[in-house]
Amino acid sequence: MRDGRTREGLLKVLVIRGRNLSIRDLRSSDPYVVVSWRNKRVKTKVIKKNVNPEWNEDLTLCVHDPSINIKLEVFDKDTFTPDDPMGNVEIDIQPLVEAGRADLGTLLDNDIIRIVSPDSTNCLVGESKIYIYNEKVVQDMILRLRDVECGEVELRLEWVNARRN
Repeated sequence: MRDGRTREGLLKVLVIRGRNLSIRDLRSSDPYVVVSWRNKRVKTKVIKKNVNPEWNEDLTLCVHDPSINIKLEVFDKDTFTPDDPMGNVEIDIQPLVEAGRADLGTLLDNDIIRIVSPDSTNCLVGESKIYIYNEKVVQDMILRLRDVECGEVELRLEWVNARRN
């Protein structure tokens, strides 16, 4: 970047849980989550026969341009056929990245830096708070899945700036 700051960083995604996910098998689903940025993909483990899965799984992506949205997709694992889609969202990480790069001065744990409200451009179920947690800048969110009849995914995001030598 021209201002001397790198745009690259790590996006840490804690995939906490899914709620009321759609049924894709006979009575349930075997869901897993894929988080991607451009051609980089990471995924959670499969939770068998559960439409309210608890993953509590950390995923990390190296992001070179945070202005490009992160994609989250939920799938139902199938054995003999292609996995069934169970919804998707795009996540704008710009507010989190901006907060992570700001001079936070004397902010303490649980101090709120910014609140992102639901609108027509995001899939937020409610307000998403960006705040200090264990001396890190994090963002909690619950996202309503698109292209599916029902389902939500709860996440915690953390942006880690790349170090310059």
